[in-house]
Amino acid sequence: MSFVELKDVRKAYGAVEVLHGLNADIQEGEFIAILGESGCGKSTLLRTIAGLEEISSGQICIGGKVVNDISPRDRNIAMVFQSYALYPHMTVAQNICFPLQLSGASDAEQKTQLHRAAEMLDLTAYLDRKPRDLSGGQRQRVAMGRAIVRNPSVFLFDEPLSNLDAKLRVQMRSDIRTLQQELGTTAIYVTHDQIEAMTMADRIMLMNKGKIEQFGNPLQLYDQPASKFVAGFVGSPPINLIPGKIASVPNAVFECDSLRIAMPGTPLANGEATLGIRPEDISFCSDSAATNAQGQVESMECTGDRTVVDISIAGTKIKVSSPQRVGFDKGATVNLSFQPEKCHFFGPDGLRVRL
Repeated sequence: MSFVELKDVRKAYGAVEVLHGLNADIQEGEFIAILGESGCGKSTLLRTIAGLEEISSGQICIGGKVVNDISPRDRNIAMVFQSYALYPHMTVAQNICFPLQLSGASDAEQKTQLHRAAEMLDLTAYLDRKPRDLSGGQRQRVAMGRAIVRNPSVFLFDEPLSNLDAKLRVQMRSDIRTLQQELGTTAIYVTHDQIEAMTMADRIMLMNKGKIEQFGNPLQLYDQPASKFVAGFVGSPPINLIPGKIASVPNAVFECDSLRIAMPGTPLANGEATLGIRPEDISFCSDSAATNAQGQVESMECTGDRTVVDISIAGTKIKVSSPQRVGFDKGATVNLSFQPEKCHFFGPDGLRVRL
């Protein structure tokens, strides 16, 4: 049984529709990332689940119960925001216990829940400090502790790591995921950072202009993108998108100038198409028989374990990510081999061509 359900959820501000009939099922205990660029509606969707925004139509169900008309405090959810939203005049202990005080919990219950959360979040040594005496990561853990003590049915995270530096974000990603697995609580996590989504989530809901572009596990989005948008959004360096056409005499072949890639499966109709191939699925080769295309080197970036080479093919710029520490001169001509089984093809409508 689905634990959180979205049934044709729509949200409009006047004549402007922000969420366009979203449907999704989230299982109990899952960690779901809502991923997308700014303005795609991901935070609006989270706020509708929390009850901070009313939906225009449709249904939101939590634990099998329709919550459309239920207030946020009665939905048994806990939300962690981008801003820590801590009370500066309160200690860490007082901040964590504040929702318990509001609910009328006894002192004994407050103490039990406080120490449980503090131990899980490694905050025991900081309970008497004020927020101003904490680092950014510690403040975010206090905000999480305040959510944990409520024993919610669902955790909602709205870009909680955006204010942290890169190194601390990596640590907090691991901490949040480990904590969620220990608690077994359903979590919905909004982010614009694909690395956060890929490394933390059981499934990713990728949104585009108020619609769900694809909803699946991280490797499904990476290996089997449903559209050109998904292919271009997920992956770093980004996927190469090469415009061309399909010729199907006698078998389907993708063509772009001198580049030719055989398309396995059922022959397809002639027409415009886009080839998508990830930088790591292209290799340099010396065997002319294995060469799919030639290009000219424009620039190189060495990241240590890989070298990313910018190459121009028939006026189209692509990237090749090589595990070798290659040393090409600018303007050099190189032979490229494409892994055919890793090629994705997209029609004029931007959708993946099923082979």
